[in-house]
Amino acid sequence: MGLLERLRKEWFILGIVLVIAVARLEPAVGVKGGPLKPEITITYIAVSAIFFNSGLSLKTEELTSALMHVKLHLFVQIFTLVFFPTAIWLFLQLLSITPINEWLLKGLQTVGCMPPPVSSAVILTKAVGGNEAAAIFNSAFGSFLGIVITPLLLLLFLVRTR
Repeated sequence: MGLLERLRKEWFILGIVLVIAVARLEPAVGVKGGPLKPEITITYIAVSAIFFNSGLSLKTEELTSALMHVKLHLFVQIFTLVFFPTAIWLFLQLLSITPINEWLLKGLQTVGCMPPPVSSAVILTKAVGGNEAAAIFNSAFGSFLGIVITPLLLLLFLVRTR
C-alpha cells in the first residue's frame, strides 16, 4: 500500500491529529466566543450535519433492518449506560485511596455516566466499516435515554461516595 493510498484511507485519524496540533498551537481560535464560535457551530451545526450526512448516505432498508437488531441495541445500551458507569465507579473506588482530589474523581464518574458523543460514535463506526445504521440508532436512542438515566446514575453513584 502506497503512502498516498494509506493517507486517503486514514484521512479521519490524520485530520484529528492535525486539528489537535493546530489547537495546541493556537487555542484562542476554538475558545467560547472565538472566531469559530463553538457554542454555535458544534452545538447546532456540526451534530446536525453529521446526522444529516449519515441519513443521506443510508438506504431506508438498511435503517429498517438495523432497527430489528433488538439484541444488539440492548447490548449497546446496557454496556454504555450500566456496565461502563459501574466499571468506572469500581475503578474510582481504587483511586479514592490515593491522594487524587475528590472532585476530580466525581467529575470522572459524571463523564462515565453520560452516553458517548453522537458524532464520534457515528463517524468512528463509519470509518472502520461498521454497521452505521445501528450506530446512528444507538447514538440517538442512547442520547434520549441519557436524559433520564444519567441523573439517576449520578444519584446512585455520587450520593454513595459522600
